[in-house]
This record gives sequence, structure tokens and C-alpha cells, in this order.
Amino acid sequence: MEEEFPGAIGTSASLALRLGQAVFSVASLLFMCVGVEFYAYTSFCFLVTIKGLTIPWSLTLAMVDAFSVFVKRPSRQVQIVFIIVIGDWVLSFLSLAAACSTASVADFMITEAGAFFCGKKLCSRYQLSAAMAFLSWCLSIGSGLFNLWLLPSLYNL
Repeated sequence: MEEEFPGAIGTSASLALRLGQAVFSVASLLFMCVGVEFYAYTSFCFLVTIKGLTIPWSLTLAMVDAFSVFVKRPSRQVQIVFIIVIGDWVLSFLSLAAACSTASVADFMITEAGAFFCGKKLCSRYQLSAAMAFLSWCLSIGSGLFNLWLLPSLYNL
């Protein structure tokens, strides 16, 4: 019997992490895109691009987790888990970079530029988008760490 790692691929905790990543990524996109002209700033475009990659990745792996949870047989092949670990880490670092750049530009717009660049409501939406991106990153790095923790045990099977 395989050892069960909480949060690793194929568990209900992993399903919760993936769904959380998708929800926070969608929230970040909605705060950034709906009724806002984000495309004038490169860091905002970077956030939209990375979240556009994170959402399908998270939803696809959430479907894999849901299938594994319902049939009670997680697929733990070394090559697949290795690809998932690499994808998680790459998207995690890109998400952190996008969230940090968005937060720094939003902070600059509020503190240094004042009302010249954006009004209070618009800048608060940028801040909310950055906050949702950070929450998505927290779940993403957690998922990456859990799967990285699982990877060495698969070589012993």
C-alpha cells in the first residue's frame, strides 16, 4: 500500500488546493479586467497572462484529483508527478512575480502618483487583484511543495 501524503496529487487536500488556486486566480482576473483598462501597464498584462495560464492548469489538475478521489486510486507515476512538480514550480514563481509587480505598481499609483493615474476605486481594484494573486500563489506553492515531497517516495516503489 502506498503511503498517503496530504496535499499530494490524487488526494482530497490536493483537490481543495487546486480549486482554491482556480478561484483566487479567477477573482484576480475579474478584479483586474472587468471595467478596467489594465493593458496600459505591463505588470498588469503580465498578471493577466500568468493567471490565464494558471486557471487551466489548476482546473485540469483539479479534475485529475477529483477522478482520483472518487475512484480511490491515485495515479502516481514518477514521470507524471515530475511534470506536475515542474509545472507547479514554474507557475508558482511566475505567479509570485506577477503578484509582486502588480502590487508594486498599484502601490506606486496610490502613494506617489496620487489621483493622476487612477481614482480611488480603480486603484483599490488593482490592489484587490494583487491580493487575490498572492492568495493564489500561496496555494500554488503549497501544492508544489506537497508534490515535491511525494516525488522521492515514488522512486522507492
